[in-house]
Amino acid sequence: MFAALLTLALLGADPGLSTAEFERLHSALQPEADAPWRTIPWRVSLLDARQEAAKQQKPIFIWAMDGHPLGCT
Repeated sequence: MFAALLTLALLGADPGLSTAEFERLHSALQPEADAPWRTIPWRVSLLDARQEAAKQQKPIFIWAMDGHPLGCT
């Protein structure tokens, strides 16, 4: 595998995206500012979420996964 990658690098393989192409794709792939998931008051700390949920007498929704985020394995 390393030899194949080295060969491609030495042969001047395509360097990838140009800066302009990256900027175009980056701006095109941004989520909408008013996307519904952005209105959820997400908490990073489980302890903070627990305290707030107890105060409001609401349940906690925990999103947990194992593996690659795009593969959901």
